[in-house]
Amino acid sequence: MYLQIDSVLKKMTVSVTVALLLTAGTGCFIQYIPVLSEAAYEKFHPDSDEDTKPDSETELPPDLLRPDFYLSQGFGFLEQSGSAVQIPVSEEETQAFSDPGDKPYPENWNLTGGLVQQMSYGTYAGTNYFHLPKAGQVQNQTSLSNQTLYEESQLLPEFRIQKDGSPQVLIMHTHTTESFEPYERTAYDTDFNYRTTDSSKNVVMVGEAIAEQLETAGIGVIHDVTVHDYPSYTGSYERSAETVRNLLLQYPGIKIVLDIHRDAVGGNGVIKQPVAEIDGKKAAQIMIISGCDDGTMHMPEYLKNSRFSCLLQQQLESDYPGLTRPVLFDYRKYNQDLTTGSILIEVGSHGNTLGQVQYSGELIGRSLARALESLEE
Repeated sequence: MYLQIDSVLKKMTVSVTVALLLTAGTGCFIQYIPVLSEAAYEKFHPDSDEDTKPDSETELPPDLLRPDFYLSQGFGFLEQSGSAVQIPVSEEETQAFSDPGDKPYPENWNLTGGLVQQMSYGTYAGTNYFHLPKAGQVQNQTSLSNQTLYEESQLLPEFRIQKDGSPQVLIMHTHTTESFEPYERTAYDTDFNYRTTDSSKNVVMVGEAIAEQLETAGIGVIHDVTVHDYPSYTGSYERSAETVRNLLLQYPGIKIVLDIHRDAVGGNGVIKQPVAEIDGKKAAQIMIISGCDDGTMHMPEYLKNSRFSCLLQQQLESDYPGLTRPVLFDYRKYNQDLTTGSILIEVGSHGNTLGQVQYSGELIGRSLARALESLEE
C-alpha cells in the first residue's frame, strides 16, 4: 500500500488581507481571476510582435489572442504574481488564530452568475514554442534558447527508480484546497471561490488517482495531503517546502516530487473548461510547469528538472494525444530546488469538473508509471 500522510500544522497564521478576500463573497470573483491586462501581457511577452504570433489564427483558439483570455500563466484562483512563490510572511502581516474549522464544498448553488465555456487547447506556433522529439510542446518564457532546451529534452534524468517497495515518488499539494465544478453545466456560482477542505472535492482527489496508478505499477509512492493554503494562502509555498524537506529526510529514496494544482482560466464573466476526449471520455487538459533560475532563486540544477518534465510530457502526449498543454518553462521556483525531479502539474482549471480531473489523474498516473519504467535500475 502507498502511504498517505496528513500533517497537522500546529501553529498557523492567516494574512489579514487574504482573510478579507476569502470572506468577501459576491462581487469579488472577477478580481481574483488572473486576467492579464495589456501591460501584463507585454510583461510576460516582451517580444510579442507580429513575427512571434502564430502563423494562422486557426492554430489557437480565438480567445487566446485576447489578453483577458490569454493562456493562463499557471497561477491559482486567488491572485498571485510570479515573484510571490516564496515570500516569507512577517509577523506584522499575520495574526494568530485558533482552528478555523473546515471549508465545506457547496451543497446548494446560485447559478445566476457567469458562464462556463468548454474548449480545448491545441498546437501552438510562434518563437516561444517548440516541439519535443517524440510528442508535445514546450512554451519557453526565458532567455535560454529553444535549441538549448530541445537538446536537454533528449537527455534522461540522472536519477533512477527502484521497484523495491521504498517510496520513489512524493505527491503533495501546496494549494491543497483548490477545487472544481461539480459537474458539466453552463453557469457557475459566483459565491464559490473554488476552494474547499473536502479532500474528495479538491486536488487531493487528483493526487489520489495518480498515486493509485503508481501503486498498481509497483512504484512506491507517498501522498501527502497536508493543507498548506487554508486558512492562510500567503506563505503556502514556505509551508509546503517544510513538508517536502521533512519527508525527504524521512524517505531519502524519493526521486520525484509532484506538486499537484489546478489552474484558473477565464475572465469577464466566463470561466474556461479545457478538455480533451480520451478513449471516448472527457479529461481535463493539464499543464506541467518547470522552473528556471534567473540567478536569484538558488536553483542551479533546474535543467535537470526540465529533463524530467519533458520526459513526462512526451509520454503523456504519446499515450493520450491532446491531453497536455505545452510545458511552461519560466522563471519560477515553486520549491523545485529540493530535488532534480520536482515539477508542478496544473490539472485542469477551476472550470473543469470533478469527474474530468479525476480521470486526468488516472491518465497522469499511468503515463508517469510508463515513463519511470524507462528509468528503472
